[in-house]
Parts: sequence; structure tokens; C-alpha cells
Amino acid sequence: MRKLFLILPALLVAACSSDSSSDNPPVAECSVEGQKQFVLDRMREWYFWNDLLPAQVDTSQFATPEDLLAYLTTFSPDLTPDDGIDNPVDRFSFINTAAADQAFFGEGRFEGFGFSSRFEAGNVLRVTRVFFDSPANRAGLARGQQIVALNGRTIADILATEGVAGVNALFDTSPLEFTMREIDGREFIVDVAQDIVTIDPVPQARVITDPNGVRPPVGYLELASFISTANAEMDSVFANFRSQGINDIIIDLRYNGGGLVSTADLLGDFLGGDVAENLVYSKTVFNELRGPANNSTEFFDRQANSVSLVRLVVIASRRTASASELVINGMDPHVEVVIVGDDTFGKPVGQVGIEFCEKILRPTAFQTLNANDFGDYFFGLPVDCAAADDLDVPVGADDDPNIEAALSYLDTGACPSASVPGTRFKLEAEQPVPVLELRGTPAREFANAL
Repeated sequence: MRKLFLILPALLVAACSSDSSSDNPPVAECSVEGQKQFVLDRMREWYFWNDLLPAQVDTSQFATPEDLLAYLTTFSPDLTPDDGIDNPVDRFSFINTAAADQAFFGEGRFEGFGFSSRFEAGNVLRVTRVFFDSPANRAGLARGQQIVALNGRTIADILATEGVAGVNALFDTSPLEFTMREIDGREFIVDVAQDIVTIDPVPQARVITDPNGVRPPVGYLELASFISTANAEMDSVFANFRSQGINDIIIDLRYNGGGLVSTADLLGDFLGGDVAENLVYSKTVFNELRGPANNSTEFFDRQANSVSLVRLVVIASRRTASASELVINGMDPHVEVVIVGDDTFGKPVGQVGIEFCEKILRPTAFQTLNANDFGDYFFGLPVDCAAADDLDVPVGADDDPNIEAALSYLDTGACPSASVPGTRFKLEAEQPVPVLELRGTPAREFANAL
């Protein structure tokens, strides 16, 4: 597939360098005022909703370029215009260090503890996954454990006094004391210091066979994030699938927040290059100013290890976003696609990367559409077969409810009776739980990683 754009971190504009072009002069000594003006100018140029930005902006009213960017994103369309609550659609534009972006997308590396977590009922914060050989892994943290307290303060107390922001703030400190509760109720206390974590983008892949010999073999692949280091691993996995004549595939994207469009394109080629060669996979649409030079259409390109796909089952959650949703939406017009688990997050837009002063501005700059010109899923792609992400069970295990639901669908063509969309999830919606802020570092946004 011909790659024309990345969600991140394509360096479209460079500033603070001696070889900057005349129409993008370097910010004067990278002063704070200069950086703020740079952000405003680039937002007027690249922002997908640049036509909604105010004509006049007094940059002196903002202490930092980050503060200015936060203000500008409030002018994006309101997701829920009829509820009287200001809810701008742009929850994605951000400024980060250029070094962190390059480390994450180029090498799958970030500085952190090396785990993901989510709130369940009330103040119950549980670990969803731990990255191999990370500080969290070496300290004994594991999927399913509950984080009872941080630095001696219970999660309940932090939420009561400071809200979710207090929990987020503590996760930015290092070292941090964790009080953990095992699934069997035992507790332990451990100090964990942040360090370099390397993400394995393909934690597991296997061929699932039917012990009764009735169902043809099914390929299973868990993809943690769309980063460049996933490309070679995916090629190896699909080579195995192709050699075994796999036609039905389960892709586990439940914790995958997105990443590089180039890697999403490659996954699309492995899935659809054989059955939809030269047909439209996705369309990328920029604002009126940038569109004429940057709008593009991507076509399926057959790879040596493309499979003859018949059915695609995607395991998803509310953390499944961006490039993950691009793959689901792009495949939908061409093969049978079923979502198991929960609705996806809802991010049909992407960011470009604009480097300045050793930072990178990531404005939301384009929307992606599929071959049917559909790309309006800001509330997420809907689940077909609802299934629980049971933290007491390893991801992808035979008794993982998502695997059971996926295989049941492939066996019968229908969702299991216990997995009717809307039942469990409506109850959860009536009892909202806190949600950790994931906007920030690439690891948090695209791999849900702390």
C-alpha cells in the first residue's frame, strides 16, 4: 500500500533550525512568545477545524504554548451540542518532546512504569496488562491486581479529594509506592521507579484449532500498538497464517490506542491485499487549505504474505482508537467484519507532527474515510457481540470471554446468547466510573501505557 501520511510523527514543518525555509522562519531563539506564535500560525494552517478558530488571539494571555493549544482546541465542534455541556470533539491535539515521539514510534520505547490500568466500579483501579521486563513487571505487578494505594494514600481518598487528576499526577512521579492487592486478596507494598520500557508490539499470535476438527483453523493476533517495530513481526505472523491456509482471523486490539498510519496500512494489506487488491482501503481528508496538496486515497496492495481473508473478528474496547479504528473501518466494505467486546473509542481523525524547539506539535489535521466514504464515528464503532474483558483471565486465553465470543460467532454466525450487545454495557453506563487521562505522551495515548 502506498503510504502518503502518518498519524504521527511526520515532520511536516521544522523550526528553530538554520535551514528552515523562508515561509517558516525559525522561532526567535525559541522564546516562549515565539513558540506560542508558532503554534498559533501552524494551527491556522494545519488544524482540521481551522475555519472555527477565532480571527484574533492574544497570545500574551497564555503562559505557555501548551496553554494556548488547549484554548484553541475548545473551538472544535461540540460532540453533544444539545446537552448544554461544552464537549469539544478535539481531545487529541497535543505538544510533546520530539525525542519521546521518535523513541516511541521508531523503537517502541518510552519512559514509565510499564503497565496499563482501568477503573472498574467506584474506586477500584485494576491493572489490565504489564509490559514484559518493565519496572512494573520486575516489581511483581500483574494483570488483574488492584492498585489499592499510591504513596500510602488510598485510591478512594485521592479520588475524593483531588479526583482523577490526583491519580494522574501521582503516576507522573517516580519512584512511586504501590500498595497492590492480588486476585486472591493478599496485599503487598512495593516501590517502583520509572525506567525505559520497550513495547513488544505483537505480544502473542497463534493458530486456534477446533479439538473436534469441525471448524477450520483460526488465526489469532494481539497487536499492542501501531509502531514501526510491529511491521516485521506482523509479516512473520501472516507468513504462518498464509502457510496454514487461514481464512478467518481474530485481531485483538482491546488496548491498542493507535499509532502510525503506515503500520495500519501494512496490516490492511496483509488482511485485504489478496481479496481486495487495488480497491480503496481509506481516504485521508485535510482542511480546505491543506487538502489540495495532501488529500489522498490508499489502495490495498498485495503483500507476499497477504491472506485470503473471509471473516475478520476484532476484539475491541473503549481504549481501541485511531489507527485501530482505521483498520476496522477500512476493512468493513470488503470482508465480513465483526467487533467483539465493547464499542471502540471514536477517533476517526489523525494528527500530523510539526517539530519546533525540540518539541513536536501534534494538531488534529485530517479525517479518514473508508471506501464507502464513512468516517463519522466520533462516538465509536459499535460492538456486535458484547463480551467482558475479564481481568482474572489472561488476554487471549481459551477461557477469555472475548475469545469464546469470537469463536462462537465464527462457529455459528451469531453472537453467544450471553453476549447480546447493550446489556452489560448499559448497566455500566448508568454507573459511570472514573477514566484516567491518556492524552499526553505517545505511550499513554497510543498504547494506554503508564
